[in-house]
This record gives sequence, structure tokens and C-alpha cells, in this order.
Amino acid sequence: MLHLVGHSWNGSGCTFFRACAIRKQCNRSYPALVLLVEARDSLVSASEDEADVAKVLAGDFSAFEGIVRRWQGPLVNLAYRFCGDRGRAEDMSQEAFLQAYKAIGQWRKDAAFSTWLFALATNMYRSELRRIPVRSLPLDDIAELRDSGAFDGGLEDNNLNCAVRLAVFTLPPKYREVLILFYFQDMNVTAAAQSLDIPEGTVKARLSRGREILRGKLLRLMAAPSLKEA
Repeated sequence: MLHLVGHSWNGSGCTFFRACAIRKQCNRSYPALVLLVEARDSLVSASEDEADVAKVLAGDFSAFEGIVRRWQGPLVNLAYRFCGDRGRAEDMSQEAFLQAYKAIGQWRKDAAFSTWLFALATNMYRSELRRIPVRSLPLDDIAELRDSGAFDGGLEDNNLNCAVRLAVFTLPPKYREVLILFYFQDMNVTAAAQSLDIPEGTVKARLSRGREILRGKLLRLMAAPSLKEA
């Protein structure tokens, strides 16, 4: 999840976003408990996935329903991050599950099944968006979302987060993709690299450049009451 914490603006830049601020606060307060719960949930899901995959490969095709039940929400959310359209996201996730079902024998257990599934889904989503690109959102459109009746321009708290999310859609795809996976989907560099099938160094470089571009867009957005008047 991408969460903005603070937004003091000055000539040299801004106090920009920090990834997963809420979770980090929990980690600081109850680090052992958070790690224990996350590890337990991960192990449970991994063991359930492995058991269901084994059943599917043995001919019990109904076992795939368990995989869909566990990962439908996350895959729909991932698709939504990429396309910004709930209906299209649901269609894309269904296609991802169909592809996963057909290719399930290709999982080699060198990574968690969920890692393989998300990599497959990410590649499918990227291909789909190359086929029918998402409409690039002009920065002017984001400015129009500002509430002129609010002293802060309507960009405090939820509105500020909304503006950031919308601004991400103005980025070139290669930067948008890594920001979505790293911040919105809370993947680390390794997982993002696996999902995008690119080197970790490329992920780091695109994250750095993507943040730089996004920071400039947000500075421009916050600097003027209306971009069309600028």
C-alpha cells in the first residue's frame, strides 16, 4: 500500500511518500508478533497451495477452487492497480487464473506457488495493457479533483493519497509497473523483479527514476490552484 506521510513543500522538493507506513508503525510497536503472524499466514497459504496443486495434478480439478478462493482478491487488486477499472480488473484476473490452471504443471517449486502465480498474472496484465492500453491520465485531470471549498485544496489525507494514485497513471508504463508492485502491492525488490522478469538492479533504477518523475508531478500539482490557470 502506498501511503503518504507528511507533505511539507519547499523549493528543493517535498517530504515525499513512504511505503507501508502503517505496517512499519506496527512493526516498531510489536515486531515479534507481526513477524510471527506474517510467517504463520505465509506458511499456511504455502502449504495449502502446494496441497491443492498436487491434487490438481493428480486429476482432482476441483482443488483449483481453493487456489482461486485464496488468491482471487489479491489478483483482482493487482489488476486494478494496473488498469484502474474494476470491471476490467475482474476480467483480467479471471484470465490469469485460466492461464495458471493451464500452466500449473510448469510450477517447479523453486519459489512459492504464490510467487509463480503473481509473476504469471503480472506478465499477463502487462500483455493485456499493451494490447489495449489504459488511458493515460493528464495531470490537469488530477488538478480538477481538488475541492476548491477546502482550504487545503482537497488534497489532505484520503484526497492526497487519491491524487498520488492517479498521478502514478501518468507515468510511463515501465515506471508505473515497478511503483505499483513495490508500493501498492507491497512487494520487495526481489519479488517485483521476479514478477516483471527483469533484474533487481533494473527494478531499483526504475523505482528511483519513477519516484523522481512522480515527485515532480506532485510538486507541480501542489504548486497551483489550477493547472489550467498556470
